[in-house]
Amino acid sequence: MPAPERRAPRADPLAELLAGDYRDPQTGEPLRAPVRSLVIEDDLRDREVELVAALELGTHLAVVGDDDTFAALGDRVAAALSSRFSVQRISLGRRPHADAVTLAKLCQTLAPRTDAVVAVGSGTINDLCKLAAKARSCPQLVFATAPSMNGYTSVSASITEDGLKRSMRANTPVGVFFDLSVLAAAPPRLLRAGLGDSLCRSTAQADWLLAHLLLDQPYREAPFAMLAADEALLCAEPQALMAGDIAMMRSLARTLALSGFGMTICGGSYPASQGEHLLGHYVDMLGLATKHSFHGEQIGVATLAMARLQQSLLAEESPPRLAPSGLSYERLAAHFGAALGKSCWEEARAKCFDAPRTDQLNERLHARWPAMRQRIAAVTRPAEELLSTLRAAGAATTPGQLGWSQGTFAAALVHAREIRNRYTFLDLAADASLDVVALATSA
Repeated sequence: MPAPERRAPRADPLAELLAGDYRDPQTGEPLRAPVRSLVIEDDLRDREVELVAALELGTHLAVVGDDDTFAALGDRVAAALSSRFSVQRISLGRRPHADAVTLAKLCQTLAPRTDAVVAVGSGTINDLCKLAAKARSCPQLVFATAPSMNGYTSVSASITEDGLKRSMRANTPVGVFFDLSVLAAAPPRLLRAGLGDSLCRSTAQADWLLAHLLLDQPYREAPFAMLAADEALLCAEPQALMAGDIAMMRSLARTLALSGFGMTICGGSYPASQGEHLLGHYVDMLGLATKHSFHGEQIGVATLAMARLQQSLLAEESPPRLAPSGLSYERLAAHFGAALGKSCWEEARAKCFDAPRTDQLNERLHARWPAMRQRIAAVTRPAEELLSTLRAAGAATTPGQLGWSQGTFAAALVHAREIRNRYTFLDLAADASLDVVALATSA
């Protein structure tokens, strides 16, 4: 299999994006990050008022966090902002969930006059505040407390509704602030989660490129090109990251910010959420884990499985032979239950190809497979390299370490593709009647 593609160094993509000077590698179009202020510094203490005031959002702010994020940074932010603004402090308690019920409570709690929502936290807090701010038609900004996920700068927010985890359109925060000293003090598991969420670039790009080459779905290189330099550093020095090295923490924060901007540029989570995220969403959605694990930890393990699956299929000189889809509402309802099965069928039915369409796809695979496999393989990182990086960071690398049984993970590999309309290597293998579990778990 060809070695991963290495792009030539270029100017700082983050600085270029913030200035509106980043050039799309495919079209040459200048791209701008849709955020008014993004600051990544070693220490932001005593700068909170300055950073927020510069955004000119109004005088009434809601500072939102949970018990842990207020202890880590929220109390400091709320106290500082209270010297200049009218601040409503809202704590969502201990380990809140990004679900429709919690979102409704947050929206009800926000004061009638709220000029902006200030999120202090990471994934759950950021997603809830994005959607609450959108519901109130006011801006949102975020002070990050952990480098654990890549959604800080994205236009999307994940929310669980009626048992199904959905990616919903929100608004990009107007301000995103990373205090690296705070990030470095986060629990080690959250650092590993951020690393795991970053490593999925490889498998997500391969999945999205597959959908483009096989199904003619839109695809963009920009989200991946801008990540190349920082991703290489993270893969090379995961031990330094875990030791609290500020330079490596900066690379991780940049990677998370750039990944979020990539999703925003593409108008969805396509460049950062494909088969590996479906695996994690499936287990979460059905409540099958036996212990708590962070999203990024799950994505690290799921990325290894997707990398093995992709490598196995791309190693074959002959293309997979597809058959018409065997999915149906009845089959999904039997597995997920009637209500959830209906939601999943609404997503999956778009990927159910009849005999004529399947014949067309097989003709395309026959004619283009050598070029397709070469192009996709060129953007991947070998599963062994990803495994080595996660191990060096002390991160989870097996389903069992996440509290997922072998049966749970096997079910995810078979059924996760049914929960969302994204065509990935999970679909390619299933549509070719291949043993997805064996291919994704082989050493």
